[in-house]
Amino acid sequence: HAPVVGVPTSIGYGRAGRGEAALNAMLQSCAPLAVVNIDAAVPAALFAAQHFAARPDAPRGAGRRRS
Repeated sequence: HAPVVGVPTSIGYGRAGRGEAALNAMLQSCAPLAVVNIDAAVPAALFAAQHFAARPDAPRGAGRRRS
């Protein structure tokens, strides 16, 4: 029950197109997944954290910042 987050990277080999080929492949997938922008690891991590914090079985206080 974990989300699948696709994070295309601009670094690759061959005709990767600076991540555009990976991005297009992820967007055309029939699998249920979230796709973020090229080289957007931080937004992907934030999405996953928000997803887990919103779950009904999440630990108490999950997703809240500590002061």
